[in-house]
Amino acid sequence: MIAFPQSDLRWAIHSAASLPSFSAVSSPPQRRRQLCTNGSAGVSGSRTTPKPSVCTADELHYVPLPNNEWKLALWRYLPSPQGSRRNHPLLLLSGVGTNAIGYDLAPGSSFARYMSGQGFDTWILEVRGAGLSAKNSQVELKESLQGELEGISEELLGSTGAGLRDAAQVSAITSQLTEFGRGLGNIVDGSQQPITQLTGLHNRFSITLEDFWKQLQLIGKYNWDFDHYLEEDVPTAMDYIRNQSRPEDGKLLAIGHSMGGILLYAMLSQDGYRGKCSELASVITLGSSLDYTTSRSSLKILIPFVDPAKAVNLPVVPVGALLAAIYPLASYPPYLLSWLNPQISAQNMMHPELFERLVLKNFCTIPAKLLSQLSTAFEKGGLRNRSGTFFYKDHLHKSNVPLLALAGDKDLICPPEAVNCQADS
Repeated sequence: MIAFPQSDLRWAIHSAASLPSFSAVSSPPQRRRQLCTNGSAGVSGSRTTPKPSVCTADELHYVPLPNNEWKLALWRYLPSPQGSRRNHPLLLLSGVGTNAIGYDLAPGSSFARYMSGQGFDTWILEVRGAGLSAKNSQVELKESLQGELEGISEELLGSTGAGLRDAAQVSAITSQLTEFGRGLGNIVDGSQQPITQLTGLHNRFSITLEDFWKQLQLIGKYNWDFDHYLEEDVPTAMDYIRNQSRPEDGKLLAIGHSMGGILLYAMLSQDGYRGKCSELASVITLGSSLDYTTSRSSLKILIPFVDPAKAVNLPVVPVGALLAAIYPLASYPPYLLSWLNPQISAQNMMHPELFERLVLKNFCTIPAKLLSQLSTAFEKGGLRNRSGTFFYKDHLHKSNVPLLALAGDKDLICPPEAVNCQADS
């Protein structure tokens, strides 16, 4: 079953999470266990340590990927005793370059907490490289890059917050941002020249292309693509959840936003093609599509950058750090980059403080190889596997798993026409 309600998805989730009834179904104190579990399901002797403060779930579980150095993070929200008893655990999958915070933004705006309040054993997966799934050695490197670029944000916020009093000041900030953008562009162009120093503002912050490039190289090993998530991360997480929750039929419910929904489409497509009984009881996708060719998705403006990035072996795109750096110019006078905000949420659909938290805390670094494979969703036939031999849309109709696809009429990245194409597959 596929349905396409015309509404702003982000507004719907935020509004639902803000209902007064949500506070009544919050977890009792005794269930909010502060623990972090390391190890695979069924293995005795799992080590329990205090979970980091950023994790607002009841439990944080780490699941090692087979033959890999990465450990996936699973945020768990235990079902409320006041909720109805559910037959299946619920898996939530986030979009590309995002972590678990989008599903648990604040106590009164938490989709994950709401679902656990309704009786679902709710899990959010952070795939490799996202959120708390990063390896210890690379957490420090990511934080270093994040902090370096957030320095720009602090400088800009200091100026914009006080108000820009004259045209010269506006011109200066515009010039600095332009030079910064050109510097980042030099990475794509293969240039090794230093980025112009970001003087002005308070004449305190400077950065060079060489330093920035070193940070990107240090992150290193971000060399996975969409199929790695599909064939390794998600199945590993599902096996772990199944062993923890023990559903009678061994199946899970799943909700995926953006790339999370694309992963679910791809799983259903593969299972249908192979004639395999799916391990998913039902699926909901939120703003997801396997084929964007017929839509006016705003992501099309990024496609020309994919090939140049591959040509110079650009390892990663630090979306989270960049968004944090330029956020003040998108959200404070004179709103030089205000056009960016509608890409994240429709205008006036979120409280400003929640929107700021979403921008500053929810986004991560994206491997270039992942973007390269996802870009095939904008080519004829839609998203395909890494070898280019399997088109996921072609086999989605072979699945018999109940599917509800939601589109937002203000979603610029995945507009309704992009979601509608699934009905024809």
